[in-house]
Amino acid sequence: MTNTPFPVIDPVATGENILRLRQERGLSVRDLQAYFGFEEPQAIYKWQRGKSLPTVDNLYALGALLDVPMEEILVSAKPKLEIVATEQQARACCSPHFMGALYQFRRIQQKAKIVLNI
Repeated sequence: MTNTPFPVIDPVATGENILRLRQERGLSVRDLQAYFGFEEPQAIYKWQRGKSLPTVDNLYALGALLDVPMEEILVSAKPKLEIVATEQQARACCSPHFMGALYQFRRIQQKAKIVLNI
């Protein structure tokens, strides 16, 4: 198994991308609403604000409408590379005892951020 970080979609950045692509093509929210056959435009607004993402079939259709591949609509969340790299390096070279201490430290660090609302 590789140590590749799990890919995650950034819904807000993806929504901003949908908005940008729609505007670049001179399409209105109502145009998208009609294209998808939605009774109301709320789904389009939710996509653009990052409150929800299009389903796979709607994403595919959106790509066709905007003349871009689906991958150009989606925006990947940026992983915290320094944490991923540190943990990957530790797994490669360190004892299970050290790894346990590292994970315990990470849990304490995350709890502290929650308590402090950082």
